Amino acid sequence: MELRTAGAERSAEAERTAEAERTAEEERTAEELRAAEELRAADVERAVEQALALVGRQAQAAHLPPDRSDETGGSARPDGSARPNGPARPADSARTGGPARPARPAPPAAPGETSGANGARSGAPVPPGLPSAAPLTSTPAHRARATPWSEARALAERLGRAAPRAAHRLPLDRSLGHVLAEAVVALTDLPSFDTSAMDGWVVAGPGPWKVRDGQGLLAGRGTAEPLPDGEAVRIATGARIPVDATAVIRSEHARTDVAKGMLHGTREVVPGQDIRPRGQECRSGDLLLPVGTLVTPPVLGLAAAAGYDALVAVPRPRVDVLVLGDELLTGGLPHDGLIRDALGPMLGPWLRSLGAEVTGTRRLGDDADALREALTTSDADLILTTGGTAAGPVDHVHPVLAGTGAELLVDGVAVRPGHPMLLARLGDGGPYLVGLPGNPLAAVSGLLTLAEPLLRGIAGRLPQDAYRAPVREAVQGHPHDTRLVPVVHHTDSVVALHYNGPAMLRGIAAADGLAVVPPGGVRSGTEVEILDLPWASATPWTEGCFT
Repeated sequence: MELRTAGAERSAEAERTAEAERTAEEERTAEELRAAEELRAADVERAVEQALALVGRQAQAAHLPPDRSDETGGSARPDGSARPNGPARPADSARTGGPARPARPAPPAAPGETSGANGARSGAPVPPGLPSAAPLTSTPAHRARATPWSEARALAERLGRAAPRAAHRLPLDRSLGHVLAEAVVALTDLPSFDTSAMDGWVVAGPGPWKVRDGQGLLAGRGTAEPLPDGEAVRIATGARIPVDATAVIRSEHARTDVAKGMLHGTREVVPGQDIRPRGQECRSGDLLLPVGTLVTPPVLGLAAAAGYDALVAVPRPRVDVLVLGDELLTGGLPHDGLIRDALGPMLGPWLRSLGAEVTGTRRLGDDADALREALTTSDADLILTTGGTAAGPVDHVHPVLAGTGAELLVDGVAVRPGHPMLLARLGDGGPYLVGLPGNPLAAVSGLLTLAEPLLRGIAGRLPQDAYRAPVREAVQGHPHDTRLVPVVHHTDSVVALHYNGPAMLRGIAAADGLAVVPPGGVRSGTEVEILDLPWASATPWTEGCFT
């Protein structure tokens, strides 16, 4: 009995010791996680400040007053000079006056998200790192952590807004889709005189009224003679109201006594009824549209009504699209390990819907020299590449960027799909580059995370107000990263669609938005941020096929 009691006591003591050791280990792990999080936050903040400071110095050096000459077509450099047919830009070593920096070696592959062109390759990314305003180096340490999704998106928009822009005066028929660089201020009162809002009779004083002979008052026919009390005259919509007139009576609310030549109202006549008084819509000098307004068809109509023949606007951002990958077909069925290029046909129209001018889509294959030549000779505001952003044997984007002395601002984003996306600046004052993963839905994620807010900033569009909507059912999340999930709106909630893998387009083709799902996922009824798609209003309800 004593032996059993002693053994039990030793066993209990061992359990207490093990429990104490587990508790101590958990505390050490928690402390390490807190320290790592604090370090990551400090690194992100410092990197963002460096990137913005760099762009600010470049913008200050290139800043000149906006060009107010009429645009003859194409885009412009930050100094306002035309550049559509200018000479090709030399390589970075010639632009900067020094040798090109050496390409860094590709880091070893690690298990993770594929990023081959259009999903054919599975070059695995190393853990991407924080944005850096310094040129790429041969040290992969700065790719140790990915930039949080919201920070990457905000940085892209701030960088776009910091880019210098030249403004042009465009005739109204060429202004559609541009963004106002100068406010639209009323050049006259609207309406500029008292006008009739209806066809009918204009009367003065109390009725009944004696009908004045003649054709009546028509729009655009000059000044009407004063109308004495007790008289009425025919009037058309838009015609000038005579001096001393009391009201307009609609034709259907009046009765005429032809024999006596008198007009009677069939309803009570209220002074001022159906008269548009001068300045009802605006007075001369009123602000009608602020800087940053997108020029839509109604904006063109308002500007014309207010007396404008042309608008001062920001040119559309120019975008080059470079599709990478030897395994891509441009026609026919997939065969022999080759697949159809899904991104080439999709990206151009998508970018145009965002207000960009797409200069062309080029298919370069897996050719590092062709990629380098395309990057160093582009005169676009933004270069968009597809695939090649990971660390596979033919993923050339990082080495080519390193060789051209590019500043890597975002190298990997903590989002799924689309983790290995990147944002860089090519040389001094060169274009931005957004590297999209090759998987189709992952590329869409990169487009909306980096390219869309960057283009919005470059174009000078007003910031978008984020909105939230509840999910109808629980949505699974990634353990650590933000997840973008295609959804469709339905009554008072959104429904997550199936076929939402990185290489799939079936879900996004039926979606009218993307839900921003935080790490860990959300329960049914939880509100999440929604990214609208440009064609959201035209999307039919297709829940049955995709959920």
